[in-house]
Amino acid sequence: MKKFVSVLTLSFVAGMVAITLGGCSAMDTAISKKDLDVQTKMSETIFLEPVAPEKKIIFVDMKNTSDQEVDIASRVEAAFINRGYKVTKDPKEATYMLQGNILKVGKSDLRESQSYANSAFGGGALGAAAGYAATGSGRTGAALGLAGAVVGIAADAMVKDNLYVMVTDLQIRERPLEGEVVTQTQKAYLNQGSSTTTKQSIQGGKIEWKTYRTRIVSTANQVNLEFEEAKPALENALVRSMSGIF
Repeated sequence: MKKFVSVLTLSFVAGMVAITLGGCSAMDTAISKKDLDVQTKMSETIFLEPVAPEKKIIFVDMKNTSDQEVDIASRVEAAFINRGYKVTKDPKEATYMLQGNILKVGKSDLRESQSYANSAFGGGALGAAAGYAATGSGRTGAALGLAGAVVGIAADAMVKDNLYVMVTDLQIRERPLEGEVVTQTQKAYLNQGSSTTTKQSIQGGKIEWKTYRTRIVSTANQVNLEFEEAKPALENALVRSMSGIF
């Protein structure tokens, strides 16, 4: 009898722990992630030479190879105009050139978003394990353990910690200063079939641009955040970050 009571008690406690932990986990997420958190990180810092106001002329070329509809070219141009730049359609008259490609837009997690520039406690796990451990004479306790697991899972299902990411590669070019001479050395290894590799080398030669490359990773995180809500925040963060380089 004592053994039965002991098993029943342990199973009941396990069930209550599962309910408590599941509810607490969901509640903690709901409270800590109630506000929209938008962050932007740049893989490399870029410093551009200052120029006279009449030379603040930029050519903008934005591409999108992600599977989401993102059209921010006009907003990028508007941001530069607000900063005193002239946006041109002719790269020959530009002092600066901004080329960007949006690689990925969509749902992600913290680890993946960090890997682009660089888990979690399951509410039902403890309850399920304790419930199955108390078998035989502790069937009621096991049922409570499973109930705790179900409650924990249900709580986690209702409160989702959603994170969305936007990954953009940038190439920025600027004209050399007066008196500067910029040369370029380039090497490429081109595979032809499975047994042939061609080495191509380009050396010397004066070029018209100094070139910089970086990656911008923007994230939007909030409890139960939907993509349509995250999208404007991600776009705003990208526009602000790109224009901020200049």
